[in-house]
Amino acid sequence: MAVRACGLIIYRRLQPAPSSKVTDSIEYLLLQTSYGSHHWTPPKGHVDPGEDDLQTAFRETQEEAGLQASQLTLIEGYKKELHYPVRGKPKTVVYWLAEMKDCNTEIKLSEEHQAFQWLKLEDACKFAEYEDMQATLKEVHQFLCSRE
Repeated sequence: MAVRACGLIIYRRLQPAPSSKVTDSIEYLLLQTSYGSHHWTPPKGHVDPGEDDLQTAFRETQEEAGLQASQLTLIEGYKKELHYPVRGKPKTVVYWLAEMKDCNTEIKLSEEHQAFQWLKLEDACKFAEYEDMQATLKEVHQFLCSRE
């Protein structure tokens, strides 16, 4: 049976400088794991019995980043499924897109993570080592730009 996990790609908009494009003011939240290779990832985790995927994404975001669902706005029209092997077993990760309502909200990490960063797209892609996550971040950015 494939492992299933769900999470949120969270972004915030900073006050853009008058000369800059709106999309230049977008930053993405990545968390650095305190286990394994200390990779950077959006908040995500395994689906618990009786939970639906979106409930899992919000619960994991609360557990891993200290963010309540009420502090986020779920963005309609974006959902991404990634499929890749982990230790020889297939894994599916489903991501939704969410915007921080207040860009100054404090992030409170769980023991699963040792650091977090708010990153512009280019840096977020450098931090996210996996190609499918880099592609997803670029896709999200394109999606947000197309809604401006």
